[in-house]
Amino acid sequence: MRTDYIEAELARLHAERDFSGTVLITRAGRTVLESHAGLADRAAGVPVGPRTRFATGSVTKLFTAVAVLSLIAEGLLELDAPVAAILPPERRPTSLREDVTVRHLLAHTSGIADYFEEATATDDWAAEFAALWTERPVYLVRGPADYLPMFKDLPPYRAPGERFQYSNAGYILLGLVIEEATGTGYAEAMDARVFAPAGMSGSGFFAADEVRPDVATGYLRPDKPGEPWRTNVFSVPIVGGADGGAFASAADLDRFLTLYAAGELVKPPLLAEALRPYGRIGDGEHMGLGVYLRGEGPTRAIGSEGGDPGAEAHLGHYPELGVNTVVLSNVNGSAWTLEKTVREAVTA
Repeated sequence: MRTDYIEAELARLHAERDFSGTVLITRAGRTVLESHAGLADRAAGVPVGPRTRFATGSVTKLFTAVAVLSLIAEGLLELDAPVAAILPPERRPTSLREDVTVRHLLAHTSGIADYFEEATATDDWAAEFAALWTERPVYLVRGPADYLPMFKDLPPYRAPGERFQYSNAGYILLGLVIEEATGTGYAEAMDARVFAPAGMSGSGFFAADEVRPDVATGYLRPDKPGEPWRTNVFSVPIVGGADGGAFASAADLDRFLTLYAAGELVKPPLLAEALRPYGRIGDGEHMGLGVYLRGEGPTRAIGSEGGDPGAEAHLGHYPELGVNTVVLSNVNGSAWTLEKTVREAVTA
């Protein structure tokens, strides 16, 4: 594996695009490459390091899916149960069809309307997402139910099961389903059902007003030369939700990938169901139940990706190679480029 190729690209992105973040690659549990660049806290000059915990954006959806599948394994939920039969009327969209199931939500095939439609977002998606909170106080968005007003009265796009369409709102509903099935808050359920079983002791849902060590601040680039960098404190909800925003270190995410692939977090029968392709995303890329499926043979990978204003993350596990890859950043505009380089180096 050309780790020097990866490190050269990381250095280039740091120099040319102010990349700030971490790359971790392991094979069969041994570290092949761990490299860091930039600052976790620009004001204090704190560098990114092995303990830095990053916001993971929509990687959180994979965590949500694991929690849902754990409830199914325990008989507390059914994969093909109608969501309308689980959630009371006040905790679901008024337009929710009776035939939308838990499986549809997990696979992004529910057809429900979204509160942020990524299919029509432009290259400036981060600014478009940040604009959602211009008239909605971010400090009031603390749980799945707080997102409902943004989409609860929108008509569905289509009948469920017709095709894949990425859905943030679908995972908000899954967060509500988790709360209904467990009788606890979403974040508490995730601690018990995902982070603790995976040994992710440094991971969780951290509110923006909480003072915690080793947490990378998310940054937005200056609008014009000479203007200051800004934090993302007004561009994302104060605490992450079921569709995105959990914090984790690279080491915790590497551990999660290993246990997930081994059937330790999702039991084998359900894991096989999760790793079945449900919808085509692009050439050689499909969606499973909350997990991305890419390639075939030695290049086959399972994983997740996510982005928010001031946060980008990519996870990949290559079953035939026994390799895990983690790319994390607290700025926008470089992690996708770096992940492509990592993928090329791993599969060359």
